[in-house]
Amino acid sequence: MNRYFRELSVAGALLLVLAVMAIFAPGFFQPQPLLSLATREAPTLVVACGMALVIIGRQIDISVGSQFAVCSVCAGLLAAQNVPTALVALAAVTLGAGLGAINGLLVAGLRLPSIVVTLATMVTWREALRWQRQGAFVNLPDSLQWLGLSQSAGQWTLVGLAVALLAVLAYVTRHISAGRLVYAVGTDAEAARLAGIRPQVVTFGTFVLLGTLTGLAAMMNVVQSPQVDPKSGTGLELKAIAAVVVGGVAISGGRGRLWGVFAGLLLLACVAPALTHLHVEAYWEKAIQGAIILLAVVADGVRSRKSNR
Repeated sequence: MNRYFRELSVAGALLLVLAVMAIFAPGFFQPQPLLSLATREAPTLVVACGMALVIIGRQIDISVGSQFAVCSVCAGLLAAQNVPTALVALAAVTLGAGLGAINGLLVAGLRLPSIVVTLATMVTWREALRWQRQGAFVNLPDSLQWLGLSQSAGQWTLVGLAVALLAVLAYVTRHISAGRLVYAVGTDAEAARLAGIRPQVVTFGTFVLLGTLTGLAAMMNVVQSPQVDPKSGTGLELKAIAAVVVGGVAISGGRGRLWGVFAGLLLLACVAPALTHLHVEAYWEKAIQGAIILLAVVADGVRSRKSNR
């Protein structure tokens, strides 16, 4: 039970919020608003899964918001030229993987600090996009919306895709050797190297995977709107990292589970609609989310100190 304390704590906090809403604002549980909320957060969940693996490997990537914007705009431009949706999706994912590979080469190949590398690429991609688009939106064809399905079917498809991807990655990280390598490197890279693992290859792979998932998330976001905003993805890196930290992944690496990230994202996502239904001023949203993140970091610090004794 102690092994799952952080994840169970987050799940318990989420259940407590839902119980409070059931008592004081039952309108919170209307199906369509909840489905819309889940659909909006589905791309963030996909990115958070990749971010969790990067952080478990004792790295970080704060450029995912800029990658998300670049992939979104490129997907939109291809769709506007009537490129088939499947090829648009493939292009977005491939571009995301390429951007992730650039980060991975700089971090793993040159052994530069990931926070510095991804800060630089975050600014570079965002400013290059701003220069190229000058703030102009990309208009999308109707055939791209909701993948050509009805809105309801499209929403369920996106949510189902995100949850299925979470389940697959959670299984891989716990039961497949390739996933376990990330934990080994994040726990002690030198010990992993002595055991025959190549830490730089693992690190590179996690950055490429995160970039790939960011490209997929960008495509999932594009199909939800008739236009692509070149400023899309702003703040995505903070949302993804917050969900990861709240969900029990140790910021120092080597520990955490993806289902905890799922619970952490749901907890943070429920704050805004809960405040609306409780008729509380919206400006409390960031304060409450910040308090949740702070409590999670403090809890992780206390747990680490106890384990080191």
